[in-house]
Amino acid sequence: MKQPQNDSKYEWTGHAWEKMQYYGISEGRIKRIIRFPSRIEEGIAENTVAVMQPAGTKNYQEIWVMYTLAQARANLKSQKSNLKGKIENNLKQFLGNSGKKFRIITAWRYPGKSSERDPIPEDIMIEIKSLL
Repeated sequence: MKQPQNDSKYEWTGHAWEKMQYYGISEGRIKRIIRFPSRIEEGIAENTVAVMQPAGTKNYQEIWVMYTLAQARANLKSQKSNLKGKIENNLKQFLGNSGKKFRIITAWRYPGKSSERDPIPEDIMIEIKSLL
């Protein structure tokens, strides 16, 4: 498995790469989960989104990806210090800026069916999908 490269749309953390190797999840699969999720929820970390697709294995599993919207790395620190409030407002603020990227934070396999939590509002998801 080759390490994913940062490009104009996706930025990969070292942690995400380690988890991709551990769970055997490819870069293409992560991108597909982000583009066509079966379930979308607010991530447990601040200003993040978690998306899921079933793994398609014999025993039911889910593959989850947690990401955030970020500007180019040079502006990332200033953006983080300026963000406050709920995830909906933060995502709207990110979507209003240029140079947006999906920063992939982590990915994991969940054995079985996870319980549903707080979904992302539909209007925010429409704006995110317009980036794809």
